[in-house]
Amino acid sequence: MDQSVDSSGAAAEAEDTIQSGLLRQLGLMVRALYLSSVGKALVQLGIGIVSVVVATAYGQIRLNSWNKPFFDALSRRDFGDFMHQLEVFFLIVTALLVLNVAQRWLVETLKLRLREGLVLDLFGHWMKPRRAFWLAHAGSMGVNPDQRMHEDARKLCELSGDLGVGLLQATILFFTFAGILWVLSSDFSFRIAGHDQAIPGFMLWAAMLYAGVGSLLSYWVGGSLINRNAQRYAREAELRSTLVRINEHLDGISLAAGEADELRRAQLNLADVLAASRRLVTGLTNLTWVTAGFGWITLVAPILVAVPLYFGGKISFGGLMMAAAAFTQAQSSLRWFVDNFSLIADWRATLLRVASFRQALTESEVLHDAQSRITYVDGEPGVVIIENLEIESPTGRDMLLETSVVVRTGERVLVVDAPGTGKTQLFRALAALWPWGSGRITAPGGDQVHYLPRGTPYLPRGTLREILAYPAKVEDFDAAGFAHALVRLGLERLVPQLDEVRRWERDLSQDEQLSLAFARIVVQAPPWVVLDDAFGSLDDEALERVVDVFANELKHSSIVHIGRAVQGRDAMFSRVFHLVRAPAKAASGAAMTDASLPRQDAAGKP
Repeated sequence: MDQSVDSSGAAAEAEDTIQSGLLRQLGLMVRALYLSSVGKALVQLGIGIVSVVVATAYGQIRLNSWNKPFFDALSRRDFGDFMHQLEVFFLIVTALLVLNVAQRWLVETLKLRLREGLVLDLFGHWMKPRRAFWLAHAGSMGVNPDQRMHEDARKLCELSGDLGVGLLQATILFFTFAGILWVLSSDFSFRIAGHDQAIPGFMLWAAMLYAGVGSLLSYWVGGSLINRNAQRYAREAELRSTLVRINEHLDGISLAAGEADELRRAQLNLADVLAASRRLVTGLTNLTWVTAGFGWITLVAPILVAVPLYFGGKISFGGLMMAAAAFTQAQSSLRWFVDNFSLIADWRATLLRVASFRQALTESEVLHDAQSRITYVDGEPGVVIIENLEIESPTGRDMLLETSVVVRTGERVLVVDAPGTGKTQLFRALAALWPWGSGRITAPGGDQVHYLPRGTPYLPRGTLREILAYPAKVEDFDAAGFAHALVRLGLERLVPQLDEVRRWERDLSQDEQLSLAFARIVVQAPPWVVLDDAFGSLDDEALERVVDVFANELKHSSIVHIGRAVQGRDAMFSRVFHLVRAPAKAASGAAMTDASLPRQDAAGKP
């Protein structure tokens, strides 16, 4: 209840990210990585990679220069010089081998560090108070965040490492061998109609033209791969989400004999994945006509370009091989775009998903178009003040009938909901999870407030002690208090298992899980407890225990219970407030539409 809500135009910002260009998205990710905990390590790895690539380029220059004396020795049948050139060759390639191994280690380490920095950054923003909840109810931007932080982030980091280093290497090699080609063909000329037509640097221009044509054709044929990859990733995430959901609800599915219906849903998701994959296969197949075609032509293109110099007597046979090798290196560097276009499209699609997700996390705390917001402020400890509270939802507008509510320490109050009203939205509004509406909520500054939602409570994976202490640490509480809380709530059979790590949400019944949630309240003894119809979910025996606990161990805790009065328990509450439907308002700029709010099901759940 102590979090204020940012009312900026978040929805527009999120949409801008999706539509924004490559440089903006790339800049967003670079800044995030530079400011992360691994920023310095990434800079150091980058310096190391640049150094190794430059050294490798120098080695390849020496290897290219080696071609001339080696092939000239062959043409002269000079065995002694031939053996000497072999010695030189093995020295050069040994050095290049060491550099290749070093580069591989640096690149793989870079990818690991990139993933560490990016995923930790996403985790940190996602788990800021209430942000994950708001994002989850913001439409497609919040769908399958696990896919974006796990698979998409991993792929983005791996592709970024490989493509980034490849582009750096191609750039350095091009400028290196461009000079060689210029020197070799600096005095090149064609004889046309008895006149020599000089074309200085002919081989360099030929390499650039050859690679440029290939790049343009690749972009023209494979441009649609970016969207096709993005669509496939979205469909893959939906299929994964469906399978996880089925696995998490096997009991309910089996008891309802719903396997056939779940199979139908999974098959529909699979059909979407296969359709998106088929579109991607078609795009990749079309692109292969360009990349493979240029690959085959490249086998003879260097010789064809250099052969006029050879037949013109301007270079020897060794010089021809040296020129051909230099042309191959230069045009290969320029053809980096052609050779890697499918990977670039894949990288672009993952960058789009991760960058838009991160910007939604960092700049869009509320991704809805509603202009009206509940005001949240911190007040004095020991008192909660609710003034003129109205809550908006897709089904309408609810309000507290009492325009000014003051609840002080030790009070137990009941909020009765009229039929058709959204008590869960009131519960979320008090917890600052549902800020859409109007009015003012003043929280008890510095006081701990424990919220217990309706339905099965969340049990984090770990020992029972960790569950009872959640989200605090076990060491913060008296060791004997854990067993005492379990006994008081009728869970004495779990006392010997306090230190076992299990999937407790699977091993305990729903009633036992709810009793465990009240045991957590006993252990932590918060001064404020807000309940979303939790008493109504208990059987008579469990309710007796809970009432007794609040009358003894938790006699100093204030209670705000939202829901119908429990039979025979009216005396537990000192006051009753009423949640009712708000009267209809004339249309205004602050009115909310169904499209501007999270969707809900028939039970009022998002």
